[in-house]
Amino acid sequence: MNRSFSIYLDLVRFVAAALVYLWHSNHISPGPVLAGGYGQSAVIAFFVLSGFVIAYVVETKERDWRRYLAGRGARVYSVVVPIIVLTLLMDALGRQLDPETYRLYPFDQLLARIVASLFMLNEIGPISVTFLSNIPFWSIAYEWWYYILFGLATFTPGRWRWPTVIGAGLLIGPKVLLLLPIWLSGVVLYRWKYMAQRSAGFYAALLVLSTLGIVAFHQASYPSFPGQWLRDVVGSYWFRELAFSKNFLSDYVLCALVWMNFAGMRFFAPLLAPVLHPLEKPIRAAASCTFTLYLLHQPAMLFWNAVLHTQEPGWPKWWLVTTLMAVTVAVVGHLTEQRRDHLRAMLQRLLEWRLPRPARPV
Repeated sequence: MNRSFSIYLDLVRFVAAALVYLWHSNHISPGPVLAGGYGQSAVIAFFVLSGFVIAYVVETKERDWRRYLAGRGARVYSVVVPIIVLTLLMDALGRQLDPETYRLYPFDQLLARIVASLFMLNEIGPISVTFLSNIPFWSIAYEWWYYILFGLATFTPGRWRWPTVIGAGLLIGPKVLLLLPIWLSGVVLYRWKYMAQRSAGFYAALLVLSTLGIVAFHQASYPSFPGQWLRDVVGSYWFRELAFSKNFLSDYVLCALVWMNFAGMRFFAPLLAPVLHPLEKPIRAAASCTFTLYLLHQPAMLFWNAVLHTQEPGWPKWWLVTTLMAVTVAVVGHLTEQRRDHLRAMLQRLLEWRLPRPARPV
């Protein structure tokens, strides 16, 4: 992966997380937030980006299952465990300060919700377990199982490979699998040599079409026909039970548009080096807290909104809540996400540990 495209992907990662925050912050704003309608595209961009990056790290760094498991485990759990604790504390305290802020979010069956989130079981099979106010947690649970499936497909030897992958897929269930093609599209983009051998005009067309397509998609306020058609086919009950996957048909459209954008920018990013390289440090710094921003923004936003519940609602309050949320994310990210290398090294040592062989008798 060339340096310029890597910087661009980090920029996309941060912007996508920020767009998800803006999307959710509509709940506390006095009116529509600027760019606050692009949250769904941002989540899809995360999935495509994740597949691309995982394909890259498996080819270049995590070439055996121990390194892969240590790398993925450190990436996820360096943030997930602290976020579970912080979400629980913030929700508990915030509810005491302003119950109205939390009226739409559950706070029951705490042990079940914590265990499900700790082991990424939130959306397995027919169940759907929301982790308190942390609605974005669902996508991390999806992504974890994509890591598992991809790891099994890559590192399981011989004839056991596909039976193992299929068996794991059956256990994971249809909701998670419905969005798997979106994640795999990133893997395809990284590995498909055809996409690295087209003309500049081809890539320019991809960029223009993807940009116009994403804007048009959102200006249409999410085309409702696919969802309505699916509800008519499967019935209201099963449509509701699909939870975060119920709009998978529209998500496939977004996936195609995001995929086209990445394919085009992969070609043009080196040409933008004079712009991207001077901005590398701030972009990398912002991206280093992206996972924390994504997972912590909603609990932190609601908590600070509850803390400031006596302040008059309006844009000044929105800006203050947003600033406090950003500071919280920066501090937590510095203490967790940016230190994941220590956890990865520890996990790798554990996975590579061997019992000493017994001495041979003399």
